Amino acid sequence: MDQGETLREAVRAHYSAKAEAPSACCETDLCHKGYQPEALAALPEGIEMGLGCGSPTAWAQLRPGEIVVDLGSGGGLDVFLAAQRVGPAGRVIGVDMTKAMLARAQTSADRLGLKNVEFRHGLIEALPLDDASADVILSNCVVNLAPDKGAVFREALRVLKPGGQLVISDMVTLAELPKEIRQDPEMWVSCIGGAIPEKDYLEAIRIAGFAGVEILERNGLERGPVYSVTVRATKPR
Repeated sequence: MDQGETLREAVRAHYSAKAEAPSACCETDLCHKGYQPEALAALPEGIEMGLGCGSPTAWAQLRPGEIVVDLGSGGGLDVFLAAQRVGPAGRVIGVDMTKAMLARAQTSADRLGLKNVEFRHGLIEALPLDDASADVILSNCVVNLAPDKGAVFREALRVLKPGGQLVISDMVTLAELPKEIRQDPEMWVSCIGGAIPEKDYLEAIRIAGFAGVEILERNGLERGPVYSVTVRATKPR
């Protein structure tokens, strides 16, 4: 098993356990950032698992009828928030590689009686979705967990319709972390080891083919060296 697969399996095991006994992933106050209390109030208790580091749904300006995809949807929180915004004419698809998280999310969707959400098993580096099938792609504190971030962004570009937007919150760094941290599975699953420098993160999005790459928000930068950003980019028409 190569290093990337070793890290992926560590992530899968870690978040399978979280699905059974949820707690914050980052162990900092960056988790829970950005969620609007009124949006959370409409959801049953227990859906907010503290696994995010921003609120991409708050920045994406979702519209009724849009098709939205959430990369690494976990327990489904961002899927459910997006579903509120796109309404019954829209659809939100969550993709996750952890079957226990998918089961938890589907149980919550059933409790909510949502008909406009769907959950699919798969890797965010190889999305189980058709080309040009989504208006918006969201992700919250997940891309840092992927060994091949370039593949994630290329897949996001493939799945988006021309003119579609990518809005993601994630962990980045001021500078490259030491090798012993980057290769430590425990640091990786804690949303630290897989974080890369902000400039490299943005460049990877541009290299994938996105335009208009911009930082919408930073949280925790004053404490460094690992902090969260929310980024928006557009697939060229």
